[in-house]
Amino acid sequence: MLESIVETGRLMVDDCSLTRRVTVSPGMCGSGSLIYGRIGDWTWEAVAAACGTNVHAARTAEGRPAYLSFYYYRVRGGRVVHPNGLTFGDELRVDSRVFQFGSQSVLTLHRLAPADLALPEGPLDAVEVYERPHPDCLYVENVNRWITRSRPDSNQGLSEVAPSDFAYTHLPRLPNDYSPRTLVGRARGAGSFRPEDRQDLVSAGPVHDVAYTLDITRDINGVGLVYFASYFSIFDTALLSLWRSLGRDDGQFMRRKVVDQRIGYFSNADPGAALTLSTRRWRSRADPGIEVADMAMREAGTDRLLAVGCVELDVATTFSERREGG
Repeated sequence: MLESIVETGRLMVDDCSLTRRVTVSPGMCGSGSLIYGRIGDWTWEAVAAACGTNVHAARTAEGRPAYLSFYYYRVRGGRVVHPNGLTFGDELRVDSRVFQFGSQSVLTLHRLAPADLALPEGPLDAVEVYERPHPDCLYVENVNRWITRSRPDSNQGLSEVAPSDFAYTHLPRLPNDYSPRTLVGRARGAGSFRPEDRQDLVSAGPVHDVAYTLDITRDINGVGLVYFASYFSIFDTALLSLWRSLGRDDGQFMRRKVVDQRIGYFSNADPGAALTLSTRRWRSRADPGIEVADMAMREAGTDRLLAVGCVELDVATTFSERREGG
């Protein structure tokens, strides 16, 4: 029933924008990656509607399956709507807009707002997202690239190929000042999202390494690739290990307040692959209640970089808040 409420509330604002009314259901909230997976579904739906492509069954000109993979995923939490603050029955307004990002990629912006919040009508404005975000809203930035397998039995060496019916030239262009290309390229080269201009950040301990083996019962999607939302869960596994090493309890971890989170997806891996997760923790001099965990995911043995993640947490709020009844 809740799914039908979600779907019937979806409306096209223009040829590249969607708005919808959402009732938060059990399958899209909690302290894990469920909300990221749901937002990813909305990205696919928005791209399908804006680009006239069946993203679930796309094919290259040669007839090979093409997948709209995630390359960059950024989430910025607000005072009211933030990733771990949603619960059953919350009512949201979700606005999405798709931008062209080259001939084989798209960039999609989302705003998740309380349903009763007064907001301007019309398509989501990039200026709002990047310069004037509403303090109560959660904002998401997704960059997706079309990929296909180079070999049918391997998730390595994926190629960038768009399906022949992928229409993108009519989409609006994102101003260059907002483009994440340079940021993500730098993170890929450095294996870190930590910006050089964050002089307020000071190291808060040694690198924390965790071994992880890809779980074929949880981390692999229906076409045999590592599921994009599993990267959030895998990084959370590393963060939880660090959290516990600091003597912090699991209840606090479940209440953690995400201010800003980024993942750059640079490679996929085969089921059962052994990984090494390295986490560096930083603390803000300007605001001791803010911590940053910078994480790198590599394939053990080859040291191949699979992904880079960075999460900024409001630990002061995390340690002071309590949920009702708990």
